[in-house]
Amino acid sequence: MKLGVVFPQTEIGSDPAVVRDYAQTAEGLGYDYLLAYDHVLGANPDRPGGWTGPYTHRELFHEPFVLFAYLAALTQRLEFVPGVLILPQRQTALVAKQAAELDVLSGGRLRMGVGLGWNAVEYEALNEDFHTRGKRIEEQAALLRALWTQPLVTFNGEYHRVSDAGLNPMPVQQPIPLWFGGHVDAALRRIARLADGWIASGLAFDKLVPEIEKLRGYVAEAGRDPAAFGVDIRVSLRSTPPDDWAREVERWRGAGVSHLCFNTMNAGLSSPREHIEYIRRFKAALA
Repeated sequence: MKLGVVFPQTEIGSDPAVVRDYAQTAEGLGYDYLLAYDHVLGANPDRPGGWTGPYTHRELFHEPFVLFAYLAALTQRLEFVPGVLILPQRQTALVAKQAAELDVLSGGRLRMGVGLGWNAVEYEALNEDFHTRGKRIEEQAALLRALWTQPLVTFNGEYHRVSDAGLNPMPVQQPIPLWFGGHVDAALRRIARLADGWIASGLAFDKLVPEIEKLRGYVAEAGRDPAAFGVDIRVSLRSTPPDDWAREVERWRGAGVSHLCFNTMNAGLSSPREHIEYIRRFKAALA
């Protein structure tokens, strides 16, 4: 089972030296990957009609591709994972280009997590249709893989058209691993058909394990091998005290998950240095 950390987007701040120190500490401690959440815009909670989303314009979010490109030059081994990039609010060919470039510059250290998102405000600002995002992400997955593996692509879909064109440079990984987020039944069925793995929600063990088993059933129904299908879960400092860390990790290992990510956000930490200290303590607790 590979171990990662959730980059504390909303609490890390904007000092590039602190961002560097966090990633280099994670790599030096032996973590396998760094996962970062994605939001382009935050809405004003005082807007007419109000706002009920978990993030507003007051929360800081580093842009994942730019963040990972910066950190790729400062690390040697750490894998980078958008967890998840809101794919249908972006132009697919541009995402393919950005991901391929990051994969090249990092030496093949990108695992591409994508999802539908929930924030209609971002879709509106990026001039994309919020209501067709489920259908479009399926076509986007096919086009991404084509662009990552074929020097020239001709693609005629419902939402995309590419006429005899291709990326240069091509990514190191062909294709880049494509993992999906999502948790409703329709999403799980889509994930089983199209994804290389599932970036799961932060549900507790007893609630999430049945969902993992359901997904594995859907993977088998799709004619694929459940044992080869990755699952990436969260262990949160907010809900799991230090005395339970080792026991919790072993429970997830026993459940057969392939990736486990430690999340220090929203746990009342007062500084970026505390986030760094807690990822150090978590790794030591597992040793």
